[in-house]
Amino acid sequence: MNGEPTSSRAVPGSRMAANASILIAMTLTREEERSEADRLRADGFFVAAVDFGGEFLPSVSKMVERAVVASHREGVIGTTHAEEGAVAGAAREAISQIMNKAIGFNVGGKIGIARFHDHVAVCVFFGIGLLHLNEVAIGLGHRAV
Repeated sequence: MNGEPTSSRAVPGSRMAANASILIAMTLTREEERSEADRLRADGFFVAAVDFGGEFLPSVSKMVERAVVASHREGVIGTTHAEEGAVAGAAREAISQIMNKAIGFNVGGKIGIARFHDHVAVCVFFGIGLLHLNEVAIGLGHRAV
């Protein structure tokens, strides 16, 4: 094989959702976020984003909660346990990927959530550190609904 998926739904759904969540998390302004969200929605995605900042460890549950609430608010998911669990699980996975860098520091940035068909992806894009001495990190989680 030449590295392409064997069916049109094999890999692209998860990759497309992941890409969309990264794009929405990387926007710099609300205007850019709205524009990117509109473009993604026109392509069949459901997207949401929420800013976040605070001390890392005490804030993990708030980050997951904000991802779920933003997903509800923007119509990315419904109210089923499976959909809420998918966003919460993907958010937790994304957060865990930056945990080693973030423990003991403040984080600030954006959480991007995207859904394409039955694929949900959550991207956390944060600056980690003190004052202006920040490290930049990105974490990405995926679940199927």
